[in-house]
Amino acid sequence: MSTTTTAISKMSTTFSSKKDRETSNGVELGQGQVETVKQKSALEAISQGVPLPGVPLFNDIDKKRRWMLEHMAGAFRVFARRGYTEGMSGHISLRDPEHKDWFWTNPLGLHFGLVKANDMILLDHSGSVVGGNTSRPANAAGFQIHGAIHKKYPHVNAACHTHSPYGKAWSAFARRLDMINQDACQFYGETQAVYPHFGGVVFSEEEGKRLAESLGSNGKLLILRNHGLLTAGNTVDEAAYLFTLAERSCEVQLMVEAAERKGGPEKVLIEEDVAKWTWNMTHEAEALYCEFQPDYDMELELTGGSFLWKE
Repeated sequence: MSTTTTAISKMSTTFSSKKDRETSNGVELGQGQVETVKQKSALEAISQGVPLPGVPLFNDIDKKRRWMLEHMAGAFRVFARRGYTEGMSGHISLRDPEHKDWFWTNPLGLHFGLVKANDMILLDHSGSVVGGNTSRPANAAGFQIHGAIHKKYPHVNAACHTHSPYGKAWSAFARRLDMINQDACQFYGETQAVYPHFGGVVFSEEEGKRLAESLGSNGKLLILRNHGLLTAGNTVDEAAYLFTLAERSCEVQLMVEAAERKGGPEKVLIEEDVAKWTWNMTHEAEALYCEFQPDYDMELELTGGSFLWKE
């Protein structure tokens, strides 16, 4: 297992003076906080002791592929347990580690809670099935969305999209999530975007390209108006964790907005510099991979590993 070595000192947030370290309500971040940012990676900062291991390394491409597909299947199991299913809607895609212009996706019409690693379908960028499970088709709308994202952004290895309830509800506002709590700061700045149009089920290549363009090169969350959520990441674990976080963030924001409208106190947003600092401290790919492991490990325990690769 590897440990992350990327230093947060390379990130853009710096505080050169006391004035720079003050927030809009007069709360100072403090030099101790600043030094933590400069000296430690996200995993090192959150680990009191030996840091958590990050994404494992492989010297065998087949073993790596099977491990990736197992984590992809685990993500579907997590999504099923959390109630993200809606008929045949929803898909996860995962770039193949060897053939970079191909990606794996789930079979159409198979419940998320039944998906196994061996069930995945391998598509090329024309949409042709080139490997994996051939007993079921892939989702045509899913191909248009995910295919465009993988083609436009080589650094995006995985993407998740479902018709989850709170994501659908929040998408009706065609608004970004506000920085109303620490967790929401994962979606600070260019990390999130809104696709402001809805043209029905995505069956055209042009619509897929527009969605991909809206995500942006730094995007991790795309809120699709009147549709739902889409997340992207370096690993399927990262994309899946960010999806669960975005869905919960939509739920929390809807609760806050409802309370405010019913005469509750006005919501207070996190100050800009603090939100950016929090994002800097938490958004690394290795840390986001680790954020998903508790849910993955729970699925292994609850299912006895029934979704793992079978020879």
